[in-house]
Amino acid sequence: MSQVASAGHHVDTGTVLLEASHVTMRFGGLTAVNDVSLVVHPGEIFGLIGPNGAGKTTFFNCLTGLYKPTSGEVRFAGELLPPQPRLVVRAGMARTFQNIRLFHNMTALENVMVGMYTRTKTNAIDAVFRLPRHRREEVESTERARELLAFVGLTASADMLSRNLPYGDQRRLEIARALATEPKLLLLDEPTAGMNPQETRQAEDLIFRIRDLGLAVLVIEHDMRFIFNLCDRVCCLVRGEVLVQGSGDVVQNDPRVIEAYIGSPAEELPSTKPATPEPGTEDGEGPADA
Repeated sequence: MSQVASAGHHVDTGTVLLEASHVTMRFGGLTAVNDVSLVVHPGEIFGLIGPNGAGKTTFFNCLTGLYKPTSGEVRFAGELLPPQPRLVVRAGMARTFQNIRLFHNMTALENVMVGMYTRTKTNAIDAVFRLPRHRREEVESTERARELLAFVGLTASADMLSRNLPYGDQRRLEIARALATEPKLLLLDEPTAGMNPQETRQAEDLIFRIRDLGLAVLVIEHDMRFIFNLCDRVCCLVRGEVLVQGSGDVVQNDPRVIEAYIGSPAEELPSTKPATPEPGTEDGEGPADA
């Protein structure tokens, strides 16, 4: 299925859009991400997988400026990215979160309009006195927000408070808000978490359509069928380190990836006693991670 889905698009492998070089993130004595390097090309869908505690979200946070890496660097379109989320967004990267972060007392339309704040030129004086520039940008922002809601399938929900939307619609609304920042690269942190099979298929179709707009996509996901159907390349993290990366076929058939998810056969284990989890890896991604 991945071959069919990918057959009609072009990945510019001669150009690097995002480059993470030897990124390491430590929290005290815990190394959550250790010497991770990868590149994402324009027009590519790149998957990031790994068991709980692998450091996936911590790595995302390093890419998007929420964390300043202990060492290593992140470049976007050849420029070094500062560890400041607003500047990262202005550079052309936008993300969603594993736990939905919408403004629940705002409508769906207003949530998307918030995403445009880094691209508008209106200042406080313009807004207070409703000067022509503010009124013009308000009209343009409203029109663009409605276009994005239509793109993700939420036209009828524009005036609903986001807290009243079904779970799957909230996920799509968060993607629409991210698209409102006019990104070149969209980072999605478990976009199908909590979704039923129909919603998952809709999410897959939406990501393909985003890619077809010319955007690159970097996605974290635990649903292996979803990730291997979707992605041009996949990277597997285990205990904060790159285990393997390459095409979907290469990664999903690597015995180390299988072992990372389901463990070694019982006869190979040194003991039948339950293993003691490493600090910071129980049911999560370590500090501030999932």
